[in-house]
Amino acid sequence: MNWTKLEHLLLKAQPERAVTAGPALNHAQLCDQALSLAAGLQAQGIQRVAVHLEDAADLAIALLGAWRAGVSVLLPADLQAQTRQRWSKEVDLWLTDQAEDAQLSDYRHSPLSAATLDLDRCQLSLCTSGSSGEPKRIDKSLRQLANEVDALERLWGADLDEACIIGSVATQHIYGLLFRVLWPLCAGRSFVRKQLAFPEDLQRASREHPAFAWVASPALLKRMGDNLDWPALSAVRRVFSSGGALPAEAAQSLHDRLSQWPTEIFGSSETGGIAWRLGQDYWQPFAGIELSQDSDGALLIASPYLPSGHIEHTADAARIAADGRFELLGRLDRIVKLEEKRISLPMLEKALMDHEWVAEARLGVVQENRASLGVLLVLSERGLHALRNQGRRTLTQALRQHLSQHCEAIALPRRWRLLRQLPLNAQGKLPQADVEAQLLAPRPKAPEVLEQVEVDGEWSLQLAVPPDLAYFSGHFPQAPVLPGVVQVEWALTLGQRLMVLPAKFAGMEVLKFQQLVRPGDEIQLHLRFDPARGKLYFAYRNETATCSSGRILLEAAGDA
Repeated sequence: MNWTKLEHLLLKAQPERAVTAGPALNHAQLCDQALSLAAGLQAQGIQRVAVHLEDAADLAIALLGAWRAGVSVLLPADLQAQTRQRWSKEVDLWLTDQAEDAQLSDYRHSPLSAATLDLDRCQLSLCTSGSSGEPKRIDKSLRQLANEVDALERLWGADLDEACIIGSVATQHIYGLLFRVLWPLCAGRSFVRKQLAFPEDLQRASREHPAFAWVASPALLKRMGDNLDWPALSAVRRVFSSGGALPAEAAQSLHDRLSQWPTEIFGSSETGGIAWRLGQDYWQPFAGIELSQDSDGALLIASPYLPSGHIEHTADAARIAADGRFELLGRLDRIVKLEEKRISLPMLEKALMDHEWVAEARLGVVQENRASLGVLLVLSERGLHALRNQGRRTLTQALRQHLSQHCEAIALPRRWRLLRQLPLNAQGKLPQADVEAQLLAPRPKAPEVLEQVEVDGEWSLQLAVPPDLAYFSGHFPQAPVLPGVVQVEWALTLGQRLMVLPAKFAGMEVLKFQQLVRPGDEIQLHLRFDPARGKLYFAYRNETATCSSGRILLEAAGDA
């Protein structure tokens, strides 16, 4: 590949060098737009700019233009009101996709001259998600970013070659910024502009390129099911995963389908990349990373991606092997006290995930009459089978018994919430406050709507039945089945949400229940309203057959 140093990206325009497709952008056009932006920022006397742009190419233009103008850049995590309020006094301008803010299209000035960017004076500030406390600002120099993209190319550049980079992660954060924007820019690899949040989108984009690589999150990789064209996707050059732990079951599934292990990256906004691994427990530090530990076993990091001489004190407990690789043992900042007993939540989560029924687990403290632990649980396929055939009570009792071998009775969870997937935020994190809020919330009574499509007034909805649906408890305790009356209620409620229907329920016709609907099932609901007859037709289907169907009779409120 034709490598260009990060600080030289604006030095010489290269029209033959593709940056993106759809819409197409070459390096010369990128330079022209960045240098025009730089001139505009200078003309306005801007010194500090907040940038939040969904399009990765627009973000590249904004970063390079700001740096050329000597403007420091802040990348806020989102554009929520509280985020704007938090950072508003620290920036002169908000450059975003939103109409009330400055736009890239506002800057059509005569471009500044090409120049080398100053590695030490060009500044970027990242904002953490606040998953372990208040969101904070992390300042980085262009030198730190350049050191990291150089290291990534040395490790994996030959494998990627001319692969197009396709990503499911946001570029506002260190992982997406490096892997989806700065690294491919330096390497001359094209990248897809949009963040692709669904497996089907990733597949569609992959088919458009003869060579491709994925920059993904564990959340997306876990959702990549059997409905994809895996033989075609197995041409992927490399699958990167970061932002959280990738469950071993998901990593194994990807290996089985792609004949390669996903490349997991361990790091943080503060540290940049720390280490990587391929389908194993031990992490391999990146070149130049120096690891040590404090008296509590927390990792201490010295890195070329940190300010010179700085040692980052993490809250990650680890066991360092003689060869320099290390195993993570959980977060030290997730140790809680119950009745004066110190309890490590990561240790209990790991013990739970050792059980074949558990894919993922997150523990939190439930503050009610007395403090106790609760757990958000994602079941494995075997766990879902056990729930369907033995019931919730039997499943949770078995898991409590398993956990009792690892902890005292006081640490056994008293509240269990069974989920399809953990409720990760946009950064792929699960703040502890969100864990505890979910534990306090009642069990769900409605389906999760995955997709809804309307054609000629008729609706098709893809629904997921929550594993922990409240209605399963009494119907039936040892073999949970979705009650027929609930299926009718869901059809009516969803119909009222999507269509203008008469308000009064007047009865049912031709009601048929043919297949059981069980916890965790995905089903399709078809809805059609006949206004002349006042009838709402509904049918639930699984992948192979109709589960139930019928007609709901409706009348206007004043009708007799």
